[in-house]
Amino acid sequence: MDIEDKQAELIKVFTKEASVLADGPSLETLVQDATSHPALFAFSEILSVPTITKLDGTQYSTLLNVLRLFAYGTWKDYKSNLGSIPSLLPDQVRKLKQLSVLTLSETSKVLTYDQLMRELDISNVRELEDFLINDCMYSGIVRGKLDQLRRCFEVQFAAGRDLRPDQLNSMILTLTNWLGTSDNLLHTIQEKIKWADTMSEVDKKHRKEIEDKVEDVKKTLKAADTDLRSHEEFLFSEPGPMMDLEEDRVRPKRRRKPMSSS
Repeated sequence: MDIEDKQAELIKVFTKEASVLADGPSLETLVQDATSHPALFAFSEILSVPTITKLDGTQYSTLLNVLRLFAYGTWKDYKSNLGSIPSLLPDQVRKLKQLSVLTLSETSKVLTYDQLMRELDISNVRELEDFLINDCMYSGIVRGKLDQLRRCFEVQFAAGRDLRPDQLNSMILTLTNWLGTSDNLLHTIQEKIKWADTMSEVDKKHRKEIEDKVEDVKKTLKAADTDLRSHEEFLFSEPGPMMDLEEDRVRPKRRRKPMSSS
């Protein structure tokens, strides 16, 4: 099962469970389990479950802040809002740092070690490389190359995160522009195909005309050859007066005897 299928299955499990829970403590446990799960990296669907949204304004409203943090935020956001978010468990800390790497990968495909250590509160290169290898690449959320010489992480693939509400309009605009560009490109391709078909028909017609002319020439030459052969046969197959004359010339003549006198 690939990461997308696994995500979909886990989201289905947690949203179904959240929809049947009504009390705060049970939902608190569910949110903690979801944000600690090693294979779950999307939380907006859980955040939109009615039983979860009803926590707003209650003593468990901080659970909404936790889900929003894991859906859209980073480790840096957590450090800036410690007063409004409960302390995180070690598994939650690791998960939030993984999500922070995904967010950084959205804006740059080359992440320097200094930037990553600063954003993730990691003190040395060895610890950073272990985290990137064991917690990010092995989990399948990113693929890339560690460049120790240049002290950077080259991102080749990164899983997507939940869209923030303010990203939706931008995403719609991007998709609309892409759709318009695709329509223009499709129209251009269709025109090119139509032009190619027209030129193909012209070429076929021209080729047919040439072939017809060649056939006509062949027929004409064949007819002329036939007439010539017939004429030659006529000339050489029937003896004429000239041949009789020649025969007379080559035939030996008899000498006439002299007349005797009486």
